[in-house]
Amino acid sequence: MIKAKIVGAGGYGGVGIAELLTAHPEAEAATLVDVEHIGRPISALYPHLEGFCDRTIEDPASPAASAAHDVVFMATPDGVGMTLAAAELERGAKVIDYSGDFRFDSAAAYADYATRIGRSPEHAAPALLPEAVYGLSELRRGAIGPATRIVGNPGCFAVSCLLGLAPAVDAGLLEADGIVCDCKTGVSGAGRKPAPSFHYPARYEHMNAYKLAGHQHVCEIERELGRLAGGEIRVTFTAHVVPMCRGILSTLYGTLRAPAEEDDVRAVYDAFYAGAPFVRTYPSTAAIGSPHVRGTNGCKLVVSTDARTGRLRIVSYIDNLVKGQAGSALQNMNLLFGLPEIAGLDRVAMYP
Repeated sequence: MIKAKIVGAGGYGGVGIAELLTAHPEAEAATLVDVEHIGRPISALYPHLEGFCDRTIEDPASPAASAAHDVVFMATPDGVGMTLAAAELERGAKVIDYSGDFRFDSAAAYADYATRIGRSPEHAAPALLPEAVYGLSELRRGAIGPATRIVGNPGCFAVSCLLGLAPAVDAGLLEADGIVCDCKTGVSGAGRKPAPSFHYPARYEHMNAYKLAGHQHVCEIERELGRLAGGEIRVTFTAHVVPMCRGILSTLYGTLRAPAEEDDVRAVYDAFYAGAPFVRTYPSTAAIGSPHVRGTNGCKLVVSTDARTGRLRIVSYIDNLVKGQAGSALQNMNLLFGLPEIAGLDRVAMYP
């Protein structure tokens, strides 16, 4: 069995990968680490794990936490993974980091990202950045394999937007200017720690846009789209939080370079995602919604063209905690170890 360590096991990202590993045929959550709840079984925090994962949460300085593992999931905020990755690599582990610490392959690219989100532009491990691979498997599958040591897991909004836009940009269907990402996320995207603005009376029947001055995932979206386009891409991105627990709905707009029929565009998407087990496309008439991806690593894309305005519209649905976080991390782990991409992830959505 592949021995996994989860750092930040008490948060939603940590418990998400622990959940998925309980059903993995070739990997297990061997060690759980956090700075809180030390000495408590994770099933005491999350009773639904009782009998499936009852491991005790370890102190980061404990012998168990310092032991060698095959893979380490850093379910931690920005700035943590970069300080811990070198030691894990020296012990022979592969590192999958949830934050923005390793989503960029140069100190300059990281500095641009960090400055946008108000962090120090200095990276604690700049020598590791050139070998870090951006972990959106559908776009970087060929670069993630047994020789890879560090994967920077993508941001949840970036997953939704990139999967929705990549085929059109890659095929040259869209003008470079005027791409719009209008995104809604559930409250769980804010994480486990409570805050006044996420208290039930404050959040119930309350929708709002946030981070209008600049969202941290825009850097990833623009960089990956620019890589596909062979030139600079700038997007207008707006994030909203809506009163639901989990899920992301992104409505993505772009101006078509030439008139195109919906069926023809969908054929482009199907060809782009041939062999991608978690992405499905649908016509504009399909009755698809957020419940149809809940609890899964799937992404459902509704394809629509508007002949009147000459625009392409893609509606992208993912579960922010699975495809947007822990599911992508496990998908990356499977690729790192040469396992079937769907191992531990072939699960049906929960409905209703």
